[in-house]
Amino acid sequence: MKFTRASFLKKAIYQITFPWKFIPLIDRWLIGQLLPPMFFAISAFTVISLSVGVMFELIRKIVEYGLPVFLAIKVLIYSLPGFLVLSFPMAVLLSTLLTYGKLSSNSELLALRSLGINNYRIVAPAIALSIFMTGLTFYFNDNLVPTANRLAEITLRSGIGSSFADNKRKNNIIFTRKGSRIESSTNKPTKTNTYLTHIFYASKFENNIMQEVTVFDFSRQNTRQILTANSAIFDKDSSSWIFSDGSIVSINAEGATTNLQFQKYIYPFVEGPLDIAKIPKDAAEMSLKQALEAEQIYKEIGNSKEIRKIQVRIQEKFTFPCACLVFGLIGSSLGSKLNIRSSKSQGFGLSVILILIYYVMSFLFSSFGVKGLITPIIATWSPVVISLGGGVYLLKKSNK
Repeated sequence: MKFTRASFLKKAIYQITFPWKFIPLIDRWLIGQLLPPMFFAISAFTVISLSVGVMFELIRKIVEYGLPVFLAIKVLIYSLPGFLVLSFPMAVLLSTLLTYGKLSSNSELLALRSLGINNYRIVAPAIALSIFMTGLTFYFNDNLVPTANRLAEITLRSGIGSSFADNKRKNNIIFTRKGSRIESSTNKPTKTNTYLTHIFYASKFENNIMQEVTVFDFSRQNTRQILTANSAIFDKDSSSWIFSDGSIVSINAEGATTNLQFQKYIYPFVEGPLDIAKIPKDAAEMSLKQALEAEQIYKEIGNSKEIRKIQVRIQEKFTFPCACLVFGLIGSSLGSKLNIRSSKSQGFGLSVILILIYYVMSFLFSSFGVKGLITPIIATWSPVVISLGGGVYLLKKSNK
């Protein structure tokens, strides 16, 4: 049979248009068995978590604060992506447990093995589906969830009459700066040692304005300066802070003090406090790009605790979606071995136990990483590696 260029193009277009037709029959059958319980599990876990996490609180705000119902519905919709990404890994586990448990109890897996198909080949569609769900979870968590959470908070605050702006309000901003001090004799910076030169504190940040600001200046030897002001804004053109309605107290080495009152004072200083104020309070509101930018800001400040914390959160941006792969491997291996019948309640109960074990382990390792007991990479990836190892062991056992 001759293949013309036209027939080749026709075949290629057909394959692109109908890719499902060219997936092996066994894979199509197994994926078809996996998808219905997965959709059921995603719906079940999302409804349960959304009800507990948001819905009851919204009902309380409707009754107590007069939150309009249509705004409550908007908040509920905006909150949905955040709960979907929590449901995806759990849904993968439940669907694989139910599907392979049902196939095992109906002796369908036994029939496949009698045809010479080993368990590695049988669970391959579940692993492929788990990898797809891992990518989907990462996309949701990095692109949709931060924006949706921010919109939900803005909508909720506007609905109950709280002041809220695009530049979010933040309390207790602390920025420290290290560097060389200026020698009093030569009026030149020291070259040998690094000192704490500034502490910048603001009680509030709202609408790009720092409020109730205090700056401790230790940049000069034998001199301490304390600047207080009602408010401060950063002028990018002059790279300076403009303080309003405040005072400057200077204390020299002999203890003599001078006090200067001002209505407006221009203070040359870095933009660091503004960068700190704009970092979202919660890593769940950050994309991966924002988290990396926050890490760089903390490194410039030299805040080791925040550096460790944000490094753990950055790694969790990758390890959290990997829970889909972990649960897919464990669920398919365990389901094909334990002969779990089609009872959804039994599969749901086992899923809850496995999910609890995995997330408790992840929480403990994450805490160790934030505390600095182990490195952030080891802290975040250890639960994934341990769980994958357990899944591979179960797969080998089920193949015997």
